[in-house]
Amino acid sequence: MAINLKKPSEIENIRKCGKIISDVRNLLISSIEEGISTWELDKIAEDYTISKGFIPAFKGYQNFPSSICASVNSEVVHGLPSKNKILKKGDIIGIDFGVYDGSFYADSAFTFPVGEVESKVEKLLEVTANSLQKGIDQAIIGNKVFDISYAIQKYIESFDLSIVRSYVGHGIGRNLHEEPQVPNFILSKKDRSSSVKLKEGMVLAIEPMVNIGLDDVELADDGWTVRTKDNSLSAHFEHTIAITKKGPQILTN
Repeated sequence: MAINLKKPSEIENIRKCGKIISDVRNLLISSIEEGISTWELDKIAEDYTISKGFIPAFKGYQNFPSSICASVNSEVVHGLPSKNKILKKGDIIGIDFGVYDGSFYADSAFTFPVGEVESKVEKLLEVTANSLQKGIDQAIIGNKVFDISYAIQKYIESFDLSIVRSYVGHGIGRNLHEEPQVPNFILSKKDRSSSVKLKEGMVLAIEPMVNIGLDDVELADDGWTVRTKDNSLSAHFEHTIAITKKGPQILTN
């Protein structure tokens, strides 16, 4: 397994991509409301990124047709934006977005409510966001990848929520997806001790995906959108982080 360690200057390039993601996130948060289409959100993200001289990382990647992944309610990841997908009050929307500067990538995701949502939905969003931070806290030199995985799993399962196991986090840098894979679960405590050791210069995209119902997912007819099999709600949060001597640094905040 070849893991590409990044120099401080390279991490700064990734951080610049992450700043664009952060700006886009703020633009989208202010735009998410009842009646807006996911196509409009896609255009907001794409136009801003291009205006700053950066490239939407997902558009054209493995022939993906859009700049953002817009996953609504029971859609877990890779939801296709559409003029016909109109947000309604009480929905939740997960937006996954990446930026490329021509050399380096950054990647992040968040899930937000459309207006007021039920308390159990608020809890889903809160737990998923907190689980991401629990994982990031373990991203220190000398720990192992599965220390991140175990921290996320332990926290999520303490709330009787389920972790999507078919999709995991990943290394990131000159490629959108690099080694190592970063699961949000472990199969056994033995796994935890046998995984890849974390080193200075590793850059990871950590991204828990959490369902209110069961963890089973399926691919929609569009060939991209992943949704829960039982039609339960799903949340997704992600940051790109660098492992440094001073601890984990979030590059997409």
